[in-house]
Amino acid sequence: MKKTHVISLMSGTSLDGVDIAFCCFELLSQKWNYKIIEAETIPYNKEWRNKLKSANELDAFHFIELHNQFGNFLGSCINSFIDKKKIQKVDFVSSHGHTIFHQPEKNITFQLGAGASIAAKTDITTISDFRSLDVLLDGQGAPLVPIGDMLLFPEFDYCLNLGGFSNISFNENEKRIAFDICPVNIIINYLANTLNKSFDKNGEIAKKGKLNKNLLAELNNIEYYKKPFPKSLAKEWLISDFIPIIKKFDLTVEDKLRTIYEHIAIQITNITNKKNDNSILITGGGAHNKFLIELLKQKSKNKIVIPDKDIVDFKEALIFAFLGVLRHKKIPNCLSSVTGAKFDNIGGNIYHI
Repeated sequence: MKKTHVISLMSGTSLDGVDIAFCCFELLSQKWNYKIIEAETIPYNKEWRNKLKSANELDAFHFIELHNQFGNFLGSCINSFIDKKKIQKVDFVSSHGHTIFHQPEKNITFQLGAGASIAAKTDITTISDFRSLDVLLDGQGAPLVPIGDMLLFPEFDYCLNLGGFSNISFNENEKRIAFDICPVNIIINYLANTLNKSFDKNGEIAKKGKLNKNLLAELNNIEYYKKPFPKSLAKEWLISDFIPIIKKFDLTVEDKLRTIYEHIAIQITNITNKKNDNSILITGGGAHNKFLIELLKQKSKNKIVIPDKDIVDFKEALIFAFLGVLRHKKIPNCLSSVTGAKFDNIGGNIYHI
């Protein structure tokens, strides 16, 4: 199979910025080979961060307007990236967009950033809206990364992503299983923001705090953690179920963060410690947080592997590029064993140029 060159865009719930990656894929001897050729994160300015934070409050007309504006912004990011990196050949763009609504129990999910706007701005065929079909097939529409974990990183027993939320995927009874575990960067950043910090670098704020056992017990008792998979998390859940518990406790931000770090490590190792001596590939922004990784290593019965920086920072962008490749070739890119949908499906709208 000839090589496929894709530019991928990923905007996560932590609102750090847009991850953009230029990737190449090739199927050789029934094994997918991949390479991240170029990648960078384009930070959001204050205006875009505020627009994305408040998008769920807009009326219908202004929401659609923002959908197109954000798509146009993403298209401009791609054009600048192509010029800067002197990229010659792009088969298509694969864009996740930025999740504004995700309520699969109501068959609703919406990622901001119109694929049509991206295609029009870049003059490049664009694939977007990867989640909607799965949600309308009664699936969670998330996580979508596991098929990439399975086909691109088969040497690892667990693939754990520490992004806005932590999610994990692994094989069980010859099927790929995956689900969101708990909030990570989205809640750490939320509390760091109250101290006028954009994030908690290496867990330095949390390390100053004291563990509060009562808060920890309440967090560990949240109903979501008792639910069987398939299941997924979103900002709406954080606002309705998680943040109110934190607000009940009159503690310093440092103490709240220290307790939340403990909570994250417990919830993750509750899943991974069901097996011993396996390998866990950890990626996402949380993999750079030294204190969080220390806590996970202390509690884990398995070998933790932190890959090179490009894979840590851009694995999700890489896999969304790969989901685009599968969509383009009409190969299922969403697993019902993961999402709970009626059947495996091929998600993504294609805007041909």
